Amino acid sequence: MSIWLFRAGSNGEFEDKFLQDNRVYLTWDDLDINLKKLEKKEDLYSYLVEKYDLEKQKTAVNWASQIYPIAHRMKKGDWIALPSKMNRTIHFGKITGEYTYDPKLGSPYFHYREVDWFAQDIPRDNFEQDILYSLGAFMTVCKIHKNNAEERIKNMYKNNWKVVDKPIPTKIEETEDEIIPDLEEFISDRISEHIIKKFKGHKMETLVEEILKAKGFTTYKSPEGADQGVDILAAADTLGFGSPKICVQIKTTDSPVDRPTMDQLIGTMSNMNADYGLLVSWSGFKSSVKKEIPKQFFRMRLWDSTKIIEQLFENYDSLSDDIKAEIPLKKVWMLNKEE
Repeated sequence: MSIWLFRAGSNGEFEDKFLQDNRVYLTWDDLDINLKKLEKKEDLYSYLVEKYDLEKQKTAVNWASQIYPIAHRMKKGDWIALPSKMNRTIHFGKITGEYTYDPKLGSPYFHYREVDWFAQDIPRDNFEQDILYSLGAFMTVCKIHKNNAEERIKNMYKNNWKVVDKPIPTKIEETEDEIIPDLEEFISDRISEHIIKKFKGHKMETLVEEILKAKGFTTYKSPEGADQGVDILAAADTLGFGSPKICVQIKTTDSPVDRPTMDQLIGTMSNMNADYGLLVSWSGFKSSVKKEIPKQFFRMRLWDSTKIIEQLFENYDSLSDDIKAEIPLKKVWMLNKEE
């Protein structure tokens, strides 16, 4: 059994379609040829050079290495790992169908494999750093195999997605395959790992409260223990008498939050005469919650770990010295250029 990394667009724009259609599509624009006809990778390489007028040999080789597997290397029974761009989770599926080329579907959906998505929204924080490094490869398709990753992920699945015997490698294993990491994703994983160690449980309320204060809100944080459905109350103005008035509920469980938690917060908003609600779940949200986003757009916002880290970056200079000491960050400039 092989495990293949598959990405649903550079910004996750095809993720919902992948999950709803029970497929993975090779979303390569205008690739209107049956890949089975290109039996050798060298044939595919030559086709890509001519089709897309590629000047750099490295680009053509890189593209061919990502396109070739869906028709020639992937097998029924192999697993797909689909990192979400919507939140910090990973979806897993099993390939159930052979490679299909269907020109009637239009670009970029010509090429696909049928997939049974047997595990969705598995928090990234469940995985060890070296596996996340491989899952963060800056490629659309690649095989995950370093450091015995296939067996370790399979063992996690059997253990309810918890790590079995956590021997963290002293260094990342080298192979002939070059893995170019998505640096933003890699940095986010490292910061996330640090934050959840420092702010697990009730302490996460302190972090969220500090972010809200940095954004100009006056807050009230419920004492530890029974919170009556609300962890933080926040309102504008120095004394907190202005609008918007917000009820905040925070969860740091290892699994995504489900619909009843959202419904509970909606009821609390009514009881507290709040204008809006903020539901915070470090491990993200189940599909039952995501489906409600359009209906609740004018009443509620959802923050997962990705959004918390984004807000942390945005408001870092205005955070308290205590929080900065707990989460020491520095700005780094790098060339914004993809090779």
